[in-house]
Amino acid sequence: MTIVAMTFGGILEYSGMLTAIINIILKFARNTGSLVAATVVSCFATNATCSEQYISIVVPSRMYIKGYIDRGLHPKNLSRALEDGGTLTSVFIPWNTCGVFILATLGVHAYEYGPYAILNYIIPFISILFGFIGFKIVKMTDEEKAYYQTKSLG
Repeated sequence: MTIVAMTFGGILEYSGMLTAIINIILKFARNTGSLVAATVVSCFATNATCSEQYISIVVPSRMYIKGYIDRGLHPKNLSRALEDGGTLTSVFIPWNTCGVFILATLGVHAYEYGPYAILNYIIPFISILFGFIGFKIVKMTDEEKAYYQTKSLG
C-alpha cells in the first residue's frame, strides 16, 4: 500500500497536477494562519484519499515548501503543520494503513476510539490557531531565506 501511495504521489507531482492545485490554494492562503490551515487540511484530505500516512506528509510538504519560504516562514513551521495534519489525523481514517493496523491489532474500529483520541483532533486545531495568532511561528532571517530560495525546492 505504501509503495502504491508513493507512486501515486510521484505521478501527481511530475504530471504537474500538484502545481495546478497549489497555485489555486495559495491564492486563498493570504496569511500565515490560512497557510497553516491549508497545510493541515491538505494533509487530512491526502490521508483520506491516498490511504497512507507517509504520502499525506510527503505530498503536502512538496506542495507547500515554496509558499512557506516565499513568506519568510522557517521550514520547521511546515514540518509542525505536516505532523499535526498528517500524522495525528491518520488514525481517524478507517481505510488508512494506520486505521487498518489498529483494527487488525487491537480489534477496535476508528469510529469506536475516535471520540477518545482527544490529542489527535485537538492538536490540528491548536496548530491552526497558533498560525493565526502568530504564537510559536518562526520567521527566517534574510540569510536563511536567501539560502533556501537558491535551493531547488520543486
